[in-house]
Amino acid sequence: MAQTRVNPTRMELTRLKRSLATAVRGHKLLKDKRDEMMRQFIGLIRKNKELREDVERELQSALKGFVIARGTMPAETLEEAILYPARQITVEAGLQNVMSVEVPKLQLQELGEKSGALPYGFAFTSAELDGAIATMAEILPKMLQLAEIEKSCNRLADEIEKTRRRVNALEYVMIPQMEENIRYITMKLDENERGSLTRLMKVKSMIAQRQEASV
Repeated sequence: MAQTRVNPTRMELTRLKRSLATAVRGHKLLKDKRDEMMRQFIGLIRKNKELREDVERELQSALKGFVIARGTMPAETLEEAILYPARQITVEAGLQNVMSVEVPKLQLQELGEKSGALPYGFAFTSAELDGAIATMAEILPKMLQLAEIEKSCNRLADEIEKTRRRVNALEYVMIPQMEENIRYITMKLDENERGSLTRLMKVKSMIAQRQEASV
């Protein structure tokens, strides 16, 4: 590993030791955050899989009903039957916090009184059309929930990747570099201390020799 240039002083050594302690604590916190996000991400993925299979199954059933209705009903009657909506709804989009990650929160609001009646008469329509429209109305909340979960998965995946990169940068670059610099400064300080001690002993020896020569 390439060593950065540092001043081998005790002040720099103290600063590096404090920075290393902070980096180690930050590394642990980021690892814990990454692991918890992974746990929640896996839970969302499983829930997304189950919900998607459910929605696709019901959508397939509804589309099958529409196809049968189209084959058994006049085109004009079918268009008139589905021309007007049975009810009016709005979707409120908000945000919720998951491990410091903002993910979408979708809420379905129905306008007016809730009614299960279809907006057309049953005299000229088929049972398949009635069932298909009822199924589409039932799966709408599930489709919104599916969209919410899938977007949450995307945002969590992005944040997990960012956190993973930070963890790796600390674990494999910053922390080892700080430890290498600390070893380098410690070695230099020890070397300077040994050099100073050797010089002191040499000076002491010379003074003693001069004192003996003067006696």
